Amino acid sequence: MPAEELPLPDYDQIPLGSLRHRIRSLTEPQLRTVVEHECAHGNRVAVLEVLRARLAELEAGAQPAPGDPANAPGASHGSAASPAAEATKPENNTPLRHGMAEQTPKRGRP
Repeated sequence: MPAEELPLPDYDQIPLGSLRHRIRSLTEPQLRTVVEHECAHGNRVAVLEVLRARLAELEAGAQPAPGDPANAPGASHGSAASPAAEATKPENNTPLRHGMAEQTPKRGRP
């Protein structure tokens, strides 16, 4: 199954710490799909341990947590580009070299 069809967006980029939170809202069939994908692609032992432990909890009667896994802690929202705008960036405040103004870069001034 392609990663785009998994119940967790950007599954292959989720760090292990965030994965623990993100899988809480998955149902048993959804979690089985993720386990199958992990076995076929990454086969990472630590990830499989977390997934199988949650699967065992669901099989024992635990209920999926309410909510959307895309909104869980650590979920990415959009592109990886910085949300900072050019207008809000800090001004260049390079310190003076040896206390001499003539040896310091222009700092964006004419």
